[in-house]
Amino acid sequence: MARGWEKEDVDAPEPTPAAKPVTPAEQQRTEREKKRRVQELELQRERVLSERTSSPHRRSALEAALLEIERELGELGWGIHI
Repeated sequence: MARGWEKEDVDAPEPTPAAKPVTPAEQQRTEREKKRRVQELELQRERVLSERTSSPHRRSALEAALLEIERELGELGWGIHI
């Protein structure tokens, strides 16, 4: 009896299921979630921009937070609205 014969059956890759098509309802929900996330990030951005501080440590933390917020907004396709 050959030992390698059993191993091939165990290591055979599982077939991957085909990607399900996105329904219009799922697409709408995704768009609503994206818009909600953009609104949340815009509010956070405005709050960070409105804070005043004389502490250099706090200022650097606010700048880091602002960069992170703007990075996330950029991933969501947001442009700066003035």
